Amino acid sequence: MIKFLDLQKINAHYAKGLKEAANRVIDSGWYLMGKELETFESNYNNFCGSGHTLGVANGLDALRLIFKGYMELGIMQEGDEVIVPANTYIASVLAITDNNLIPVFVEPNIKTYNLDATKIEAVITKKTKAVLTVHLYGQISIDQQMLDICAKHNLKLIEDGAQSHGAKWNNKISGAIGDAAGHSFYPGKNLGALGDAGALTTKDEQLFQTTKALANYGSHKKYENLYQGLNSRLDEIQAAFLNVKLKHIQADIEGRRKVANRYLKKINNPLIMLPEVVDEEGHVWHLFVVRTENRDKLQSYLQKNDIQIIIHYPIPPHKQEAYKEFNSLSFPITEQIHKQVLSLPISAFMTDEEINMVIESLNSYNG
Repeated sequence: MIKFLDLQKINAHYAKGLKEAANRVIDSGWYLMGKELETFESNYNNFCGSGHTLGVANGLDALRLIFKGYMELGIMQEGDEVIVPANTYIASVLAITDNNLIPVFVEPNIKTYNLDATKIEAVITKKTKAVLTVHLYGQISIDQQMLDICAKHNLKLIEDGAQSHGAKWNNKISGAIGDAAGHSFYPGKNLGALGDAGALTTKDEQLFQTTKALANYGSHKKYENLYQGLNSRLDEIQAAFLNVKLKHIQADIEGRRKVANRYLKKINNPLIMLPEVVDEEGHVWHLFVVRTENRDKLQSYLQKNDIQIIIHYPIPPHKQEAYKEFNSLSFPITEQIHKQVLSLPISAFMTDEEINMVIESLNSYNG
């Protein structure tokens, strides 16, 4: 069986460093808000070039805190609108509604699956305060048109960078392009912890200081609470693990690009639509997603050929039971994507034999 993502195999490559990191934290006697977190925040900040990095509990919290921070600063208030791609994982939308803000869905570009900048201005109102763009599957979703629209209408541009560690646009790294960004280090990400973990990045000193307090019960000083905050902290052991793996992130990206390029060059089947790459440096291939008219049949075929695949994502946010108020909305491109996509195995540690088996199986598929 070719696993979709063999985390055991991946982490075996870093096992020595991970075990040393775990021992170091255990022996230190300090498990929260310590040197490991400080080191990771500094290292990740240098990697992104974002100005400020705050380690938090997970990627969703990173986005929640950005909106909560803007609200505390008076830049947003309850009932304001945030433009968000209709084609995304539900976490992007949860971060908006959790703050009593209103998500305004916009269709993606069918070729890149990312937010279509040409459709943004049509939905801007007096209540619009931000665009939350998602670098879906690892490909940068920002272009100059999006930046120009945000500047023209005085909108904050927030990046959901949960899948795009290291992706680059215009010599800037994901997380340092917009006004603020949320990052996830869920174990399956390109930069994955061994549990839940996340970070927010921003060039805005005020937002950084506000979110830093908000993530710590609304407090900069113990027992003195400026805000009604959260408890969202990146613990020492996950920070230590991330420090080990961050050293190898570029090699991991190049390994994933190698697999993706093989897929792009060698998969040749008219029944299977391959992803479109805008710029090689702008895609880090967290996922390699293809589309087909009869997904269930292709999924069953691949399973019979011992190839594990996953669907990212089967149901769009506006069709989820959690958002009944949006269920009647129609976004045909998004709905088509969610009915047709499936994700192929990809990691920096796939063998040539495994890559070839995936390619041969897809090329042999006849519907």
